[in-house]
Amino acid sequence: MNKPSVFISYEHSDEERDWVRRFAKSLDAQGVATWLDIAELRPGDDLRPAMEKALRTSDAIVLVLRRDAVGSPAVLFELGAALGMGKRLIPIIPRDLDPSVLPQPLRSRQYLLKDSPEETAATLASGLAA
Repeated sequence: MNKPSVFISYEHSDEERDWVRRFAKSLDAQGVATWLDIAELRPGDDLRPAMEKALRTSDAIVLVLRRDAVGSPAVLFELGAALGMGKRLIPIIPRDLDPSVLPQPLRSRQYLLKDSPEETAATLASGLAA
C-alpha cells in the first residue's frame, strides 16, 4: 500500500514555521509523506511550478490556519487549487478560532483542532489511514 501524501499549507511566521516543521516530522514518522516548502525548495527555485506539482501529486491538502491569515491570498490560492483538483481538504484551526470565519468551502468540512504538532499529526495520520 502506498503512503498517503499531504501538501502542507501554512502562514510563514516564525512561530508557525517551527510548529509546522515538527508536525511534518511527526507525520513522516507515522508513514505519511509530506510536502513542505521549507523542506523541499532551495534558494532560487521557482515557487509556483513546484507548488503546483506538489498540489497535483498529493492525496490531501492540509491547511494550517491562523486567525489573522484565514483569508490570506496564499490560503485562498491553495484552497482554490485544491478544490479545482478535487483534493481532500483538511483544515487545522486554533482552538480559539470561530469556525464561522472560515471560507465557505472549509466551513463544510471536518476540521482538526491545533494541539501539539505530535498530537495533531497522530490524529491526522489515523484519519488518513481510515
